[in-house]
Formats: sequence, structure tokens, C-alpha cells
Amino acid sequence: MYSQTNDRQVMNYKLYDSPPSGNCYKVRLLLTQLEIPFDRINVNILQGATRVPEFLQKNPAGKVPVLEIQPDVYLSESGAILAYLAEGTEYFPRDNRLLQTRVLQWLFFEQYSLSPNLSRPRFFISVAKQQDKFAHLIDHWRNLGYQALDVMEQHLEKYAFFVNDSYTIADIALYSYTHVASEGGYDMSKYPAIQAWCDRVKSQPKYIGIKE
Repeated sequence: MYSQTNDRQVMNYKLYDSPPSGNCYKVRLLLTQLEIPFDRINVNILQGATRVPEFLQKNPAGKVPVLEIQPDVYLSESGAILAYLAEGTEYFPRDNRLLQTRVLQWLFFEQYSLSPNLSRPRFFISVAKQQDKFAHLIDHWRNLGYQALDVMEQHLEKYAFFVNDSYTIADIALYSYTHVASEGGYDMSKYPAIQAWCDRVKSQPKYIGIKE
């Protein structure tokens, strides 16, 4: 069984990263806020760098982020990485199983309902520059994305953050693609509670932006 303390004694973490990716950004943000040193290795997904045999040995799913915590010991899936890093910290409620489960609920919601529907329009519009080619799919994703944003807006009309009114990895996960949703053609002006929450996230200690 690996401990984070032992991991750090062996090596700096290595983050296999793609700069535009919100999933990678959320890991960079938490590592920075926890003041955990890490080496950043950029992986060019547009050139198929995640599909080569060397990378597939690290993550057979062929996706970033991947976090190397010890030599040849790799973690994938951004939500799982966040939970691993945040265990025992203020970012993942300690000694409270219900609150921890609430955090996990939002992590699962983010990966199933939010992230795919915000990230795909953003990718094809702002990264791949193929908006016209995928216009019909973008409209479909946006419809689902607005439904997820509606859920978040309703929650944030009552609470400052997503779990226990404090900043946790649930906020980090949900923020990663939400704060750049306009790059996927989303009209965020109709979500004042989300916009105020984004400002609260940006005000957190050791915050870094997605382009940093």
C-alpha cells in the first residue's frame, strides 16, 4: 500500500498533461494548492501522443491526465487522482463519511453530466477549430450541458460551495470546465450564481489559472 508521504520521499510526482485540458488542469490546480512539487510533461493529444505504446503502458485508456506517484506507478482518471491527493486534507472532508460521499457524488456528476458536454463543444470550437463540421453534435452536447449547469445554478443559489459550504475537490472538478464554458459557445450570463462561485474559486489561496 502506497502512502503519499513515501511517494514524495521517492520522487516528485510526474504529471502527464495536456495544457488545454480541464481534466489535467484540475490536477495541476490541486497539486499547486497543496504545495506538492511535480514535474509537468506535456503530451500532444492532437498528434496522437496518448496512443503510442509507451504512453499506453502508463494508461491503457490512452488519456490524460496520468500522475506518476512512484517509478512506474501511475494513476489515471482525474476524479480518482483528486481523491487520492486530497485524502487527509481540508479539500476532502475528514472523518465524515457522508460529506466525503457528497464530494464523490459531485465528482461523478461532473464526469458524466457536465464535463463531456462542456468539454466537447469547447474542443471542437476553440481547440480543433471544427465547429461547422460537428455543429449538430455541438448542439446536442450544449442541450445536455445546459441541463447540468441548471443543476449547479440551483445548488449555488443556496450555498457558497458544493459540499459543506467549504472549498473541496468537488469545486475544483466542477470549476475546471465550467469557467471556460464560454469557449464552447455557452451563454454563461444567465448563471449569476455560477459566476459568483467562479469568483470565489479564483480567490482561493494558491489559485492558478488554466493557462498557467
